[in-house]
Amino acid sequence: MASPSRPRSATLSRPRNDRVIAGVCSGIARRFGLSPNVVRLIFVLSLLLPGPQFLIYIGGWILLPNE
Repeated sequence: MASPSRPRSATLSRPRNDRVIAGVCSGIARRFGLSPNVVRLIFVLSLLLPGPQFLIYIGGWILLPNE
């Protein structure tokens, strides 16, 4: 569930505030009603596994619109 201070967004976009690098993890967290820090932790832990995680993050940075 989304918290009252951070309403759940119907679209996926990168917020102008609450960014660490590009706001991709924060945008995903807002879209699904999660804490941005949890999504960031999951992303960092996923980097330990083989796969294109970094390229997906760069793609999100390029493709997701600003809020």
